[in-house]
Amino acid sequence: MGNTISLPVWLAVILALLSLALLLERVLMPGVRWYLRRRINRVINEVNTRLDIEVRPFQLTRRQILIDQLSHDEKVAAAIHDYARENDMPHEVAQAKANAYAREIVPSFNAYVYFRVGYWIAKRVARLIYRVRVGFHDADRLASVNRDATVVFVMNHRSNMDYILVAFLAAERTALSYAVGEWARIWPLQTLVRYMGAFFVRRGSGNALYRRVLERYIQMATRAGVCQAVFPEGGLTRDGAMREPKLGFLDYMLRDHQPDKDREIVFVPAGINYDRVIEDRSLLRRLDLNAEQRSTRFVVKTSLRFLFKQLILSRRERWRRFGYASVNFGKPLSVKDWCHENGVEFTHLEQTQRLLAVGRLADELMERIADVVPVLPLPLLASVALEHRGSWESALALKTFALDKIDRLREQGAPIRITAGACEGVLSNALNTLCARKMLEKKNGLYRAAPDAEDVLTYYANSINRWNLSR
Repeated sequence: MGNTISLPVWLAVILALLSLALLLERVLMPGVRWYLRRRINRVINEVNTRLDIEVRPFQLTRRQILIDQLSHDEKVAAAIHDYARENDMPHEVAQAKANAYAREIVPSFNAYVYFRVGYWIAKRVARLIYRVRVGFHDADRLASVNRDATVVFVMNHRSNMDYILVAFLAAERTALSYAVGEWARIWPLQTLVRYMGAFFVRRGSGNALYRRVLERYIQMATRAGVCQAVFPEGGLTRDGAMREPKLGFLDYMLRDHQPDKDREIVFVPAGINYDRVIEDRSLLRRLDLNAEQRSTRFVVKTSLRFLFKQLILSRRERWRRFGYASVNFGKPLSVKDWCHENGVEFTHLEQTQRLLAVGRLADELMERIADVVPVLPLPLLASVALEHRGSWESALALKTFALDKIDRLREQGAPIRITAGACEGVLSNALNTLCARKMLEKKNGLYRAAPDAEDVLTYYANSINRWNLSR
């Protein structure tokens, strides 16, 4: 009679789980991977037939291959050597740091997630919160941009909604890659961001090795023709006015660029504006040096609570959108043409002279962005309220002032898409919003700028200060 072997329950469970894992790995997963790959290829073939700028092979390359290519790049290797010597550490340790930086930076672009999941989310969120409008200052020039060129959308940075808004609007034309700060490195947002082709950046990092790895990745992507979105200001505006451009990203793209040999780079300016910026008071709070700094956890929790509340209100049909969110695309700038017109060859310049040239190019780009920032109803009324601060005015008077201002701004060429027939309605809605948010005081049917809300009114008026200052 044979002996019976008894196994502990925990061991039997472990063996069963191992058997299941082996079954999944050897039998089921290859089929799943084949199915997913087929779906992804189908999406790529479909979108490439309608996109103005095709998804580049670089974006479809396996992530590990790009990581290896980046961490073993010739210039990165030189930076590793210098870093190891300067910090008195073994070369292997410095190499491991470079590998970690490359893994941190390189995205995991997935065409299916980008065009099926990301686009759907961006579209729903943008249209849930705003009435979305898009305009083209020079549609013919934009349509004529070389399809093989590296197109870089440069835009002002007013809100974290910019990422969602631009991704939604640009998805009909191309797949964008953009830099995202460390605030997005939380699960599961981090995974979605990587799948959308974005890469994480440690803003303000002074680590020479990290900066070199980041620089080389940007140069690799640029030379491969990857369409990118860049915020030259480097961060969100705090007071509503456009900030001076940071030169880091632009310098990375251009310092080794040879306009007559390399793939053409074309910058497309985009101006963004909102009737309501969700983070307006939080951004103004950062200007107060005495205000308590809020943690990333608090910001994320508050944002999620806000979105959940809006979804509930929309289900109960009590939701009213936050007015307009508008993007205008301006006149493209070819780096090749600009270099020829200005007699600039970036590769032949010393660092100081090169940065001066990059600064001149950046200033021109900021001018083109400012030219197409939309003039929206609420910023317009905020500007009018500030011009008549201290005096009580009727709704009719404020609207009349606004209409007069619209006429003046149109004469200057300001991008205003408020039609004559819609003026009364949109101005009334903007006026109600200003009152509801206590930015205007109301008494006996008259209105004036609330004294304790002038900073918020100024924030919105500053979004169109280019035209206010030139009136």
